[in-house]
Amino acid sequence: MKMFRKAAMSGLAVALVAGAVITTASAPAEAKKWYNTPGAAAAGGFVAGALVGSALSQPRYYYEPAPVYVEPAPVYYARPAPWTPAWYQYCSARYQTFNPNTGYYFYRPGQARFCR
Repeated sequence: MKMFRKAAMSGLAVALVAGAVITTASAPAEAKKWYNTPGAAAAGGFVAGALVGSALSQPRYYYEPAPVYVEPAPVYYARPAPWTPAWYQYCSARYQTFNPNTGYYFYRPGQARFCR
């Protein structure tokens, strides 16, 4: 919507400038024809400015690219194999008492289990 307002304002500015340029042109004193009068120049400037302004104020359409489907990463529900980096991450995140040197964690005071 902002771009449409900007184009409309620039079209209005062009129309006003074109009208001012045409109306300030003075006709020689000997030319007394109806189309050389200041009123006709003002009307011609208004028409020319309106045509140029309306041509510039046409909305410009922007089409966003179509959404691209990105396949989600696979989800694995099986536990990782022991002694792999994924296994270390899994056990460390799941059990606070996990000991990476032995592979065991304490689930009750004094009782240890191997992380699988």
